[in-house]
Amino acid sequence: MINGVADCGLQYAVKRSGSAVGYCALSIRCGTRDEAGYHAGIAHFTEHTLFKGTSHRSASVINSYLERLGGELNAFTTKEEIVFHATVLKEDLNKAADLLFELVTCPAFPENEIQTEKGVVIDEIHSYKDSPSEDIYDRFEEMIFEGHPLSGNILGTTASVKKISREELMKFVKEKFLPCRMAFTIVADIDESRMEKSILKLARKHFGTEPVSCKIANECSARGEAPFHCGNYSLPAAEQFDKTLSKRNHQANCVIGALAPSLYQERERLATVLLCNILGGPATNSILNSVLREKHGWVYGVECGYTQFADTGLVAITLGCDKSNLDKCLSAINKEIEKLQNEVLSERRLKAAKKQLLGQIAISGDNGETQCLSMGKSLLSFGKINSGKDNRTLVENISAEDIREMACRIFDKDKISKLIYI
Repeated sequence: MINGVADCGLQYAVKRSGSAVGYCALSIRCGTRDEAGYHAGIAHFTEHTLFKGTSHRSASVINSYLERLGGELNAFTTKEEIVFHATVLKEDLNKAADLLFELVTCPAFPENEIQTEKGVVIDEIHSYKDSPSEDIYDRFEEMIFEGHPLSGNILGTTASVKKISREELMKFVKEKFLPCRMAFTIVADIDESRMEKSILKLARKHFGTEPVSCKIANECSARGEAPFHCGNYSLPAAEQFDKTLSKRNHQANCVIGALAPSLYQERERLATVLLCNILGGPATNSILNSVLREKHGWVYGVECGYTQFADTGLVAITLGCDKSNLDKCLSAINKEIEKLQNEVLSERRLKAAKKQLLGQIAISGDNGETQCLSMGKSLLSFGKINSGKDNRTLVENISAEDIREMACRIFDKDKISKLIYI
């Protein structure tokens, strides 16, 4: 693997794989939490409307450009990132990369396309509202992060999206889409050194050679910190809540959660990852799946997820069940959490949990697209990419007591919150 930083401040990495398919991604450290001074949902709306034309290509040309080569073009927005990515044959990677850079450096934002896309996004907002399992999680995040930039809904609201203007979109891109906020990554069966030269050439073409002034970099530099370790946000203490809302749904939906370690609290973060995988990971042998679904058949689905941010994290248990089973589910969840808080995992059980997690990571990471997106996230967050060996060592160093302590801290009865739709 080769990685570095272009003269303009763009980070990049190239990894050789054994596939004829090539994956590339342009990740930007700019998401919903960066919308202060703008209408809510502008990050996501910008992601949508960048495909509607540049100063060189129309929307129809953009949409068909890679498809004519058998490739795909896509994008997504999170609370902290906007990511544009493409999948093509390896010989077409330069074309895909050039298009991604063009999208973020010279968008046209045609007025007629903006109005059309507003309808699309508003329909998306309504569709989420019609899905209790999606809506309840968004509402939970809004409540637990109240007063903080992370509380914002990624899609925004119908009212806020309607108010977004072309001028606002242009300003948002000019202010946020800076090369020092970006990472470009490639995974393909290619010569890494040759691809590195192509990336540097494209960076000069689209960004020039002079470093662009970056507010994040400047603020961090003044404190002697690396830009990718800098969190410029203060997190208010989350107020505990226990709320039930009547939604007249045919089933009950519930989210139980609390604040958790941030992306940069390495040992605590990995202990939390293991804890959540043991408690409610994707495998059927996770505790909550085994008890609530496999043993009793009380739930349609249950999971314990962990979302990591620059300055905090969120652990949330989500479930959907018949209303008559809700109290039984909540009682069982409390019982299983108390076991994890009071009993240290045996050496045998801890070893099996680590083996399962490492296997899940390895299998997921075997996908080229997953690797490419993960590399971009790593560069933006840490300025480097950990090897599989590094990750294994970090996981192996987590102890059973580390997991028990995180269970006590995260699921402290004085800190945990609950939201129910019924």
